[in-house]
Amino acid sequence: MALMADLQTQMKQAVADAAVEQIKDGMVLGLGSGSTAALMIKALGAKLASGALKDIIGVTTSFQGEVLAAELNIPLLSLNAVDRIDLAIDGADEVDPGFQLIKGGGACHVQEKLVAARAERFVVVVDSTKLVDRLNLEFLLPVEVLPGAWRQVRQQLAALGGKAELRMAERKAGPVVTDQGNLVLDVAINGGISDPAALELMVNNIPGVLENGLFVDLVDEVLVGEITGGKAGVRSLQKRLS
Repeated sequence: MALMADLQTQMKQAVADAAVEQIKDGMVLGLGSGSTAALMIKALGAKLASGALKDIIGVTTSFQGEVLAAELNIPLLSLNAVDRIDLAIDGADEVDPGFQLIKGGGACHVQEKLVAARAERFVVVVDSTKLVDRLNLEFLLPVEVLPGAWRQVRQQLAALGGKAELRMAERKAGPVVTDQGNLVLDVAINGGISDPAALELMVNNIPGVLENGLFVDLVDEVLVGEITGGKAGVRSLQKRLS
């Protein structure tokens, strides 16, 4: 178990370092959330501190990322304060063969989707365990809902074939509360998600839903950390232009 955890950490570090190599002086960056994105932010902070990069502005996708970036002296602006995002780098909970994602394991998917949609390029950093043949067979789909509507939304999701449970906090009593002050329903669709684009629209059209964790047609490149010959390496997956 310890060896597997160490290998996964090596894969995450490899893709984080590879993503930072795409950053150029003067960029406005979308800084993602989660463990792999945190490694990327740390690597970015080291490059800024050494002078290898300069004139960088970060736009964070969570309070977690904001605190980490501030500790590393990475200049930050809010999404409303920038007129562009050159490159967004973020992790994912699942990636399917069509480059569609499920995100939201950390309940930050609303801001993450706003930043990804604004970016000129969106690069996803994952280890090889996140690649799946079909979304939602293992990882639940997060749906952020208004606190006063979660039971109503759960009923509507059931009508779509989804079994939804309110996400509960682990270290405090009660449900998880998002950065926006809302609640999260975690949803399992029977048989997984065969049409992410259609389901994203259907879920977001339910009254009381703020956003869901399906990221459809947003990704430009997926950097995959994998172990080959006992060493961590990175494989780049890019969409083919039709």
